[in-house]
Amino acid sequence: MTALFCSGDAMRGGRLHHNVSAHPFLGGVRTAPHYRMYSVRDQFPALLEDPSGGVPLAGEIYDVPLSAIRTDFLPDEPPELELTVIELDDGRDVLAVGLRPGVLERQRDELTDITAHGGWRAYRGLPEPA
Repeated sequence: MTALFCSGDAMRGGRLHHNVSAHPFLGGVRTAPHYRMYSVRDQFPALLEDPSGGVPLAGEIYDVPLSAIRTDFLPDEPPELELTVIELDDGRDVLAVGLRPGVLERQRDELTDITAHGGWRAYRGLPEPA
């Protein structure tokens, strides 16, 4: 089993939650404070490490087998994202999806920096699930 950080539609209440809902929910967490979050075409969020700045960003952790990440989770991820390792605010390293290298430079007009919102749900004005 592998800790998988979800920060977009795979979170509880999201349209892709079915990709992780069969696996143990380990709780809400935040990234370390050196990440930025972008909204891509206002359709999904993308994390990007930024050693010069950023904020702790909200997400959820699930305990998912690597095989399920490969077969259930990654096929629904958009081409702008890739599997990566991120750091949480408690120092743990976990799997997540982040913005592919070069996308920010090539598609800047399709990305909106939403870092100041602190996460996808806050940006979208969605409540935290109970």
